[in-house]
Amino acid sequence: MSDRPSGPGALSRGAQGARPSHDSAATEEDQLPPIPAKRYFAIGEVSELCAVKPHVLRYWEREFKQLHPVKRRGNRRYYQPRDVIMVRRIRELLYDQGFTIDGARQRLEGKQGAAEQAQARLVARQLIAELEDLRRTLRG
Repeated sequence: MSDRPSGPGALSRGAQGARPSHDSAATEEDQLPPIPAKRYFAIGEVSELCAVKPHVLRYWEREFKQLHPVKRRGNRRYYQPRDVIMVRRIRELLYDQGFTIDGARQRLEGKQGAAEQAQARLVARQLIAELEDLRRTLRG
């Protein structure tokens, strides 16, 4: 079972903070270039590899503690391959899956809000009840 509820009430995700996702047949992750075998990447390179503008990368550094490039000479940022992978994961959550910043942060930290879990249980119970009624109707 998916950890994201669907059906009635699915848009009120509470702490998860998801928004409707973009409509696209193929995810943009499939269209991103492969990550070269390098130890460090400049912010411009990461921007191209992840299809995210440099100012967005700098903003995400403040919002996501998992993203922390090395800073050297004149405060220049150097991203390691794990950082590039993290940027792609954040991008997927925000752009492809429709999470808010807070929802993506919680997902990356492995947290699910109690409100989201309660909503998922409620939707599941309602769906089971409707299916049982439908089964009784079809048999009767």
